[in-house]
Amino acid sequence: MHERKDDFQERRKHLAGMTEEELEARFWSLADQLTEPLIDLARNNTTPSLERSVLLRMGFSSIEARAIVDQVLDHGLIGKGAGHVVYKVARETGKDIREAGLALGEGKLWETAAAAFGKGVAK
Repeated sequence: MHERKDDFQERRKHLAGMTEEELEARFWSLADQLTEPLIDLARNNTTPSLERSVLLRMGFSSIEARAIVDQVLDHGLIGKGAGHVVYKVARETGKDIREAGLALGEGKLWETAAAAFGKGVAK
C-alpha cells in the first residue's frame, strides 16, 4: 500500500484569501449547482405511480387514486401533479380535498381544473 500525497495546501490556494462570508456564499453556490439538475428532474418528470403515491398520502384509497390519476392523464395535466390538480380544484370550488378529488376521479370539475392551469379541457 502506498501513501497518499498530501496536496491540501495546493488545492486550497484559490480559497485562501476568502472571508468566512465569501466561503459560505461559494459553498451555497456550489450546492445549488449540484442540486439544480435533481430539482429540475423532479419538477419535470413524474409517473402515474408517483402521482398515485402522492394521492395515497393525501388520504385517497388506491382505487380512488388510480381513477384520479387516469383522469389527470386523460386531461393532459400530469405534468402539474395530480395532488396539485386536486388541491387547486378544491381551492377554486371551495370543496374539501377529498370531495374535489373524488369528483375529478368521476370525470367532473375538469373545466375548473383546466381553467386553474390556464388550459383548455382535453378529452
